[in-house]
Amino acid sequence: MGRHLISIADLDAPEIVRILDATDQHRALADQPIKKLTTLRGRTVINLFFENSTRTRTSFELAAKRLSAEAINIASSSSSATKGETLVDTGKNMMAMYPDALVVRHSYGGAAAMLAAAVDCAVINAGDG
Repeated sequence: MGRHLISIADLDAPEIVRILDATDQHRALADQPIKKLTTLRGRTVINLFFENSTRTRTSFELAAKRLSAEAINIASSSSSATKGETLVDTGKNMMAMYPDALVVRHSYGGAAAMLAAAVDCAVINAGDG
C-alpha cells in the first residue's frame, strides 16, 4: 500500500523542506522545451473529483504528467456516483486498474481519510469538507 497525504500533519519537517527545495527544479522546467521529469514514469494517478475545481484538477493533472505519470481524470458527473455509488465503492472499483495513487476532492469532510482506509494505493487529499 502507498503512503497517504491526507493533511500537512502527514509530513514531517524534513519532508516539507525537501518539497520546498524541489520547487526550484520544477520552476526551471517551465523554461525548458520539454517540460517533463521522469520521477513518476510508469506510474498511474487517478484524479477523482467530486467537486468542480478547474484549477485544482488541472494542477494535479499537469503535475502528474510533468512527472511522467499517466493521469486519468474522473469527474463525479461521469462516474457511477450519479447512480448512487459511494466514494469507497468508487475507490475499490478504481483498484481494478492498479493505480499508484488516487487524488480525491470531495465535499464530505473526512472523505480522503475514509478512502485511504479502503484502498491499497496512496491517497492524496485535494480538498475535502
